[in-house]
Amino acid sequence: MFRKMRRFKQQITESECLDVLKNETRGVLALHGEEGYPYAIPMNHWYCEENGRLYFHGAKEGHKIDSLLKNDKVCYTVFDKGYRKEGEWALNVKSVVIFGRIKTVTEKDEQIKICTNLCKKFTDDEDYLNKEIENSLPRVLCLELTPEHMTGKLVNES
Repeated sequence: MFRKMRRFKQQITESECLDVLKNETRGVLALHGEEGYPYAIPMNHWYCEENGRLYFHGAKEGHKIDSLLKNDKVCYTVFDKGYRKEGEWALNVKSVVIFGRIKTVTEKDEQIKICTNLCKKFTDDEDYLNKEIENSLPRVLCLELTPEHMTGKLVNES
């Protein structure tokens, strides 16, 4: 059903893919948009090691939500900050592409867990976290992406 990676010599292991998902904070979520146009939007994510799913949060309405209600198939792409080999100018970047299905999370305890873990990727300030949960949770929609296919590769930008 899913294509094999064409440049298989650049493919990274599943473990390396998961490291990118765990350590990076952002990616781009691509959806089936309006009028046949794709719609891709930068998102913060949390990768849950317990179940292998990715979680997001955002507004309860808008283009993203309208698109998801029509088609739950998505693609999410994450890439790391890269590194340079000594003496070389080119950046080496690991990227991960995930195809899967996305759904809303409506259970309050799960929403709190998701928002807490998302926030902890950026700060360990408990006071800030508690204030955000208390003030913003009623306005937030949480999303769960269940991966169906994942590939990753190391690209040298030269």
